[in-house]
Amino acid sequence: MSKPVVAIVRYEKPLESVRKAVELSNGLQNMPANARVFIKPNIVFWTKATLFPKWGVITTSRVIEDMVIVLKEHGITDITIGEGIVAAPKDTQTPAHAFNYLGYETLKQRYGVKYINVMERSFEKVDLEDDISLNFNADIINSDFVVDLPAMKSHNQTVVSLGIKNLKGTIDIPSRKKCHSADPEKDLNYYVSKLADKMPPIFTLIDGIYTLERGPAFDGKIRRSDLLVASADILSADMVGANVLGHSVENVPHLVHAANSRKRPMDLSDIEVKGEKIEDVASYHAYDFPYSDEAEGTMPVPLAKQGIKGLYYRKYDLSMCTYCSGLNGLVLSAIRYAWKGEPWGGVEVLTGKQMQPAPGMKKTILLGKCMSKLHKDNPDIKEAIPVKGCPPDPKDIIKALHQAGIDADPGLFDQVDMLPGFFMARYQDKPEFDEAFFQVK
Repeated sequence: MSKPVVAIVRYEKPLESVRKAVELSNGLQNMPANARVFIKPNIVFWTKATLFPKWGVITTSRVIEDMVIVLKEHGITDITIGEGIVAAPKDTQTPAHAFNYLGYETLKQRYGVKYINVMERSFEKVDLEDDISLNFNADIINSDFVVDLPAMKSHNQTVVSLGIKNLKGTIDIPSRKKCHSADPEKDLNYYVSKLADKMPPIFTLIDGIYTLERGPAFDGKIRRSDLLVASADILSADMVGANVLGHSVENVPHLVHAANSRKRPMDLSDIEVKGEKIEDVASYHAYDFPYSDEAEGTMPVPLAKQGIKGLYYRKYDLSMCTYCSGLNGLVLSAIRYAWKGEPWGGVEVLTGKQMQPAPGMKKTILLGKCMSKLHKDNPDIKEAIPVKGCPPDPKDIIKALHQAGIDADPGLFDQVDMLPGFFMARYQDKPEFDEAFFQVK
């Protein structure tokens, strides 16, 4: 039996490099003639308010257009680009703004492709195993062939985010929250490992023109890497992609689950790598945000270095879903700016679905609906400060911080859409970080 092929190609020229990756990997070998093709890019986040560092966070429009051209060259006429951007449940304007900015309307006019916000489309329940089901976008499930175009990044919860993880953007919001289970056996990594199981045939092309350390969002460290990783076998693409990011398969739990379920070795011995060698292109991308144990408790290293005392802000776990994750960094920033050198009087912040209160805390902020419900009658909490929204309203977070004695600035939350723009300064005047990769000319 022939080995699955993974191609590693250096990105050098528009179209030519993508075409080479497709041909070297024989990536379209499982695509039927006249197939209905669904292209799944990665647009993890978007804001209409400001430019932000998209490199490594979002699939480049350059790769998407090149892939559309290659499909057209293979006689494909029915092409749909679809994504479910993380946004407020009823917010359709932000995804529409993203699609327009990224040039999808131009792709429609130029090549006749369609593009959709999956959150505005129908979903179908898909049984992944006896007791696990998720609701997938009906367009991708009923397509004949999927082209999966993830950005190449490490991820602060799943170690890496590549082809399989990218498919999480095709499930509905209740299913996304369900993936962040508090079950220690069937946790986020377990659910993620199942996302490709009932999909049509998939060609995975990992966009590593830019790569991201400590992803998945704009607050990570972005690099210009100029790499493409491609395969007709999604797990093989992810295994090689993980190694390119400096992480062995054994250290990526969702890939371990996927490999075990497919009875695949994790040492890449059953994969044929063509093009560049892994060892010639691999570069370690850290995924974890370090936290420090202090006498007062646990908190992120930057807060500990700042000298903050009297606060216990434990590290996020796999049960904290995407929507609370998006607010977590903002809450930490608000706390940093509120610090005036006087210790707070024993305040803890609990997140996710499973954290338990620490003994001796005087005030406990329960961030989000899950924490508020879990500990609403907990006798071990002296003063509970619940923030019940799903996700929490920023105004309610401010009230909770003030009630806990942390004088956070409401202005930080009023201008939350502007926050990504502050990270642009890291890449200013560096020509390798080119906004044109996210435009269609």
